[in-house]
Amino acid sequence: MELQEQFEAAVAASKTLAEKPDNDTLLQIYSLYKQATEGDVNVEAPANPFDFVARAKHDAWSGLKGKDKTAAMQEYVALIDRLRGKS
Repeated sequence: MELQEQFEAAVAASKTLAEKPDNDTLLQIYSLYKQATEGDVNVEAPANPFDFVARAKHDAWSGLKGKDKTAAMQEYVALIDRLRGKS
């Protein structure tokens, strides 16, 4: 299976995980997805200092700056596989 197909299957599988991952893992899933689909962070950090969720998401995605989209896809697929108990 081609990487793009594996990635798309992992995205679908991420929505049907047996149990909800912890917040750190959710941020990792989010940031890898954004890096794989959009590349480096392309939005400003949230202006509201009390929007902790938006800030955490932005920081997680920003932390992947420079990571190749292909590498992000591979890591995303591996993470979802691990969460599904496939590896």
